[in-house]
Amino acid sequence: MPPHLLSVDSLSRDHVDHLLRVAARMEPIAQRRQVTRVLEGAVLGNLFFEASTRTRVSFNAAFCRLGGSVCDTTGFTFSSMAKGESLYDTSRVMSGYCDAIVMRHPEQGSVAEFAAATHVPVINGGDGPGEHPSQALLDLYTIDKEFTRLGKQLADAHVLLTGDLKYGRTVHSLIKLLSLYAPMRLTLVAPPGLEMPSHLVDLVASRGHRVEQRDSLADDYSDVDVVYTTRIQKERFTAEMSEGFSLSRDFTVDRAFLDGRCGRDTLVMHPLPRDSRPDANDLDVDLNGDPRLAIFRQTDNGIPVRMAIFATLLQVESLIEQDLRPVRWFVPKRLGVDDAAL
Repeated sequence: MPPHLLSVDSLSRDHVDHLLRVAARMEPIAQRRQVTRVLEGAVLGNLFFEASTRTRVSFNAAFCRLGGSVCDTTGFTFSSMAKGESLYDTSRVMSGYCDAIVMRHPEQGSVAEFAAATHVPVINGGDGPGEHPSQALLDLYTIDKEFTRLGKQLADAHVLLTGDLKYGRTVHSLIKLLSLYAPMRLTLVAPPGLEMPSHLVDLVASRGHRVEQRDSLADDYSDVDVVYTTRIQKERFTAEMSEGFSLSRDFTVDRAFLDGRCGRDTLVMHPLPRDSRPDANDLDVDLNGDPRLAIFRQTDNGIPVRMAIFATLLQVESLIEQDLRPVRWFVPKRLGVDDAAL
């Protein structure tokens, strides 16, 4: 493994397979059946200069479930960067306090600049419209688990990526990660002006995958195995793009689309947050409770995957089995009231 996790580009197929194997070993801990203290005494520094719920809290939870503790900073207002401190200085200071650092920043490339100043492992929690490598890993882990349950394989799978493919950093990382595996079919559906960057399309095609770009969901997608939809990232729009922009129902993933145009076992994924307001035309809430909706299993999978990232970067993955004991507190059999029984 490289010393930092900044981009999917730094990961080989062997690196990815190793992380997914370690994540599978973390499942009993992530599911609150066992406890480990393998990172007892270690401190995580979470530097989030952009809004986050899932990524920030799940990294915190993953580190704590390994026995470590967390120091949090959220927003520029509560950071010395508001006083003009450089990324270099912040990096060196935090390295004196923490054993691992997760950083999210609104500017692409900023996390890599931060990591260049330290030997302490740094994980990219999202850098503007750039990448989100840990999200891509948990997405791949989710697809692999769901395919195993359904008796499917990644080879020759048909994955539909839709929504904001230009600014949605999760799909940038995911499409590169998928390209490391056996050739599959990738269909890209985006509103005008929000298409997948051409260099990513060219990269995936050069690795033997079949890539097709469309401008509407109003087609037959009955052979699609996974629908991965993303929220429109209006916060990254230029003023010119924002003016008059509206998303039509043609890009909404809802029960009517899934029942009418997709297969009976098509999985629906979303990196969240989804915009649940009635006029948002995002992933519709009418799919709540449907077993094809994998978004909450997807978020749950973020814990073992991020535990695997920490264990691998801090080189304790071989010690996990030596340090396990049963949990002592009450854990409900099902976490959400609408969770599907699979």
